[in-house]
Amino acid sequence: MVKRCTRVLWQTRIITVENDGKTAGFDAECAAFYRRAIQLLRQNEIPFLLGGAYAVCVYTGLARHTKDVDLFIRAADRDRALAIFENNGCRIEKTFPHWLAKVYLGQNIIDLIYAAGNGLGLVDDSWFARGRDDELLGLPVKVMGPEDIIWMKAFIQERERFDGADIAHMIQSCAESIDWAYLRTRFGADWRVLLSFLVLFGYIYPSERQRVPAHLTHELTRLLAHEQIVPFHDRICRGTFLSRAQFLPDVNERGYNDARLEPRTTMTEKDIALWTAAIEKDNRSYLMGSCG
Repeated sequence: MVKRCTRVLWQTRIITVENDGKTAGFDAECAAFYRRAIQLLRQNEIPFLLGGAYAVCVYTGLARHTKDVDLFIRAADRDRALAIFENNGCRIEKTFPHWLAKVYLGQNIIDLIYAAGNGLGLVDDSWFARGRDDELLGLPVKVMGPEDIIWMKAFIQERERFDGADIAHMIQSCAESIDWAYLRTRFGADWRVLLSFLVLFGYIYPSERQRVPAHLTHELTRLLAHEQIVPFHDRICRGTFLSRAQFLPDVNERGYNDARLEPRTTMTEKDIALWTAAIEKDNRSYLMGSCG
């Protein structure tokens, strides 16, 4: 059974979303902005998925402070969506062109996300096929599927932010509704990252470990055993998929190639330079508030 979130925290303000769509205790300007944004996207037939802290709350029932709302759109819809918001009085910003744009109205912010920040994938139609129906501020919305939430969060392993607890809570809350075969496919060649979180889940919740399909852990541990005896000669660092900051010495000083420049990613050297240059500023922003 998927749990329903009924409380969304926005910085120091609480948005309470009742089951009948009524709201109480929210900042009216903030709620009006979110409603208008949702209506604009729907009117212009731009599909979107609600992600971030709210999506985690929908599945786990655990609410927390967040400084914005994350809306996931197809990469192909980015420019049209931004033009619509700009034409309706919002300030727009292509913050990091390879994955993130922002929409501002006063102090209120919406993150428009259309790719993974580490370059490992674009938002496409497959994401929407797995979305779950829900409601926000009295309006029907689709929430990201649990598999895509887990996949996105598995690669957020910065010194100042690690989303492993969200993943553990997602599995604990809705293991039976997760499409494990799809999740395995979603990780693809990055299956070691998935395995690491499955191991951690069994450590965190010993009494729940049987809720993860045994055949999946057996498959991944067999792959792990096989790789131990197969040499790998390319001097590459995939740590940059997990943290944009902590593995910079490896690619800048220690002679490792940056995995973000592999053909399978969407990042360029220019994207990496822009993403790297913003580390200090983004860290300060994160520590002052909280992100989804």
